[in-house]
Order: sequence, then structure tokens, then C-alpha cells
Amino acid sequence: MKSVPYLSAVGSLMYLAVGTCPDIAFAVGALSCFNANPGRAHWKQVQHLFKYLAGTRDLSLCYGLGQDGTHLQIFSDVDYAGDVDSACSTTGYTVFIGKNLVNWSSKRQPVVAKSTTEAEYIAANEAGSDGVWFWNFTSELGYPPSGPTPLWLDNQSAIRVGKNPEHHSCMCHLLPKFHWLREQVEDKVFTLDYVPTLSMRSDGLTKLLDTVAHSRVCSLLGLISQPAL
Repeated sequence: MKSVPYLSAVGSLMYLAVGTCPDIAFAVGALSCFNANPGRAHWKQVQHLFKYLAGTRDLSLCYGLGQDGTHLQIFSDVDYAGDVDSACSTTGYTVFIGKNLVNWSSKRQPVVAKSTTEAEYIAANEAGSDGVWFWNFTSELGYPPSGPTPLWLDNQSAIRVGKNPEHHSCMCHLLPKFHWLREQVEDKVFTLDYVPTLSMRSDGLTKLLDTVAHSRVCSLLGLISQPAL
């Protein structure tokens, strides 16, 4: 494998995943875990990803004004214990201004969560931190939010934990930084709202999906096929 440009290939894919291709963010993150010692199976997956990009070269993020205007909203999702080696979960979140995707992230959580509720709660904290940055950024541009920013989750238990302090007794073992979200909800910076999994825009940033589900998520993210010029 010494003659294979694995690091260069993954680096090129990472550039796309961060800048313009949220649909490959999870796959690139998974492949980058083997940068130190890749095998032939990993190289085949890199090649497969390049073939996917070649086959979807007409797929691009589309931006425009809509009824939502400058309304900020965040979608947070998690794949519980998806890493078979560390048992860590994978956080995926997306930030939208109106219907326009402006930021996304897919990465492993720094701690091992004991339950799906705990993993979703940790993911929501990470998404909320990014949301505060965009809250300040849009305010500086002269478009301050008119009310609390909706933070969408597909886990009812995590929403209840974020809204009701009484549920925190079962999660008191978490580091204090992960309870920051409840304070933000109390201060009306965020509202924690439920969205069905089929409408979760961050689903593809946490796990591999089948073709139908992947196409659905791409559409939700605003990735639309554009004819070549």
C-alpha cells in the first residue's frame, strides 16, 4: 500500500466534503480514520467514492431566497455507537438560513454515550454551539433572529431532557459542558423541536444510507441536479 496515494486522495475528498459536498461528509470521515494504516479494502472505498462523485457531478447546492427568508434553523442527528472499535457515536448536524444550507458537520463524539438519548443530547449541544455562532453572525449582518432558533431532533427523550431539568438526574454523570444546552433553552436562544426521521436533514451525515434514503436526504439538503453548461 506504500505506492497508493491514500492520504492525498482522502485529503482531496475532505476538501470537497467540507466545502461543497455534504453528501460525502460521513464517508470521508470514516475513511480518514484509516489514514495511518490503510488497507486495500479502504482504497477500494476511496475509489468507489470518486466514482460516486463522477456520477453525480451535476449535483450541486442551490441557494436562493424563499419564504423562510433569513430564518435560522438547525438539524441535529446521531448514529448511536456506530464506531465498532470505540463504541463512540457519530454526530451530524446541518445549519440552514432559510432553506439554504450554510454549514454542516459529521464527526465522532468525544465520549462514549450510555444511551441513544445521551448521544442525541451530546449531539444537540455541539449543534447548538455552532448555532450560537451563526446567531451572532447574522445579527452582525443586520438580520438578528426574531425569536428562538429551532433546533430539530428526531429523539423525543433528548428533547424532554433539554426542556425539563427533572430529567437531568439520570444524566448527572455527563460533563457540565453538555448541560449548556438546557441553559440556552431556558434563555430562549433555542427551542427543541421534534422532526420525523424521514424529514431529518442530517441523517446522511451520521451513517451510510441506501440509494433511496440517500437521494431523499440530498434533496432535503438542497442538493439539486443542474444541467451542464
